[in-house]
Amino acid sequence: MTSLLLPLHGIGGRQDLPVPFGLAVGGAAVAIALSFVVLGLAWRSPKYRGDASGKPLPAGVTRTVDAPWFRWIVRVFGLAVFLYAMVSLLFGVDRLTNPIFGFVYILVWVGLVPLSLLLGPVWRTLNPLRTIHLLLSKLLRQPASRGLLELPKWVGLWPAALGLFAFTWLELVAPDRATLPVLQAWIALYVVITMFGAILFGDRWFAAGDPFEAYATLMARMSPWGRRTDGALVLRRPLENLDGLKVQPGLVGLVAALLGSTAYDGFSNSSAWIGWAQNSGYSMTLLGTLMLIAFILFVLITYSGATLLAGRLSDSSRTSLPGLFAHSVVPIAFGYVVAHYLTLFILEGQRTLIYLSDPLSNGANVFGTGLLAVNTDITNHSTAISVIQVLAVVCGHLLGVVSAHDRAVALFPRHKALAGQIPLLVVMVGYTAGGLLLLFSS
Repeated sequence: MTSLLLPLHGIGGRQDLPVPFGLAVGGAAVAIALSFVVLGLAWRSPKYRGDASGKPLPAGVTRTVDAPWFRWIVRVFGLAVFLYAMVSLLFGVDRLTNPIFGFVYILVWVGLVPLSLLLGPVWRTLNPLRTIHLLLSKLLRQPASRGLLELPKWVGLWPAALGLFAFTWLELVAPDRATLPVLQAWIALYVVITMFGAILFGDRWFAAGDPFEAYATLMARMSPWGRRTDGALVLRRPLENLDGLKVQPGLVGLVAALLGSTAYDGFSNSSAWIGWAQNSGYSMTLLGTLMLIAFILFVLITYSGATLLAGRLSDSSRTSLPGLFAHSVVPIAFGYVVAHYLTLFILEGQRTLIYLSDPLSNGANVFGTGLLAVNTDITNHSTAISVIQVLAVVCGHLLGVVSAHDRAVALFPRHKALAGQIPLLVVMVGYTAGGLLLLFSS
């Protein structure tokens, strides 16, 4: 997809070719077969210990990462990049060469995934709004954790889940989303709501209400880097890191919003949907909004129903089961994100970095004219792209099944743990088959 299609999808849609039908079917078959292999041959007792596990890194590494001077370097870097991008938002020309569109929709939204995978929960320190709040707190000589009110525990991650929906609606549905006035309005609301929440509830609001931080923290659980309960930085198996995901209100909603919106992204690019929606006589914005909500609710209802049914089959009456198994959906969402956005990130990411050399989008290039160009070699390897897409979805499914299995044998009676996993397994297979179908049909 070229830049001519940018207004149709934030800054762009998937740049790869649809997956061949045979490869999609083969991927679904492999996912199903591996699922039952896991259930039949996997361990009968829990192996993961979450945040209590991990091989400690050298003490010097932990001291450096925790040192105030190092954290301030990271904070200042994040704030400087944010302010640089804001120059484009506030003073740049309203056209697609303005780097702010790629900065928000590509480098931040998609880039948070590889960043969190490679470096762990680094966004918590990079987050420019956290840094601004911290500086204001120091200026007023009060702890950043102090707010005017106490944040109720029942709030949990619900604000972040709603914020995630708001951003995906902006990226996938909102009319004129690749124009400065629309993006300016959304970012202004995001900054005001986030900073107002921080003033009311202290810096704990960022974890609960900032959709980008909540999203990055979720993806960071797929990273091998973590922090043990004693404070040491450790290297651990990614699924063991995922096992330490804290159960709290809104976690299921956050995961459903992430997986459902990514699935809708693939669906919204399908020729069948575009053709029907354009000929329906209804507003594309209305139809897109309703369908986005439908995808998220579908994930929320099917997943929650499957986990509750699993509890009944295993003689477990816990109403918290959806939250306890929510971590197992994260690898599936991760696989969806990789499959849908890999080539978009590589190609449009390059273009955004080039545009960033001219923050006012006035045609000048501070690095020189004609020296920078997008390397499109990846588009010459459509077969390899398709294989990577299918592997991402299938591997995400497999990791989700393994995570769910380990949690099931920890929660359910041993003689009923396998039977209890069947409803969740069926739902996971459905998500994976649906994801592969969307890749094939787009």
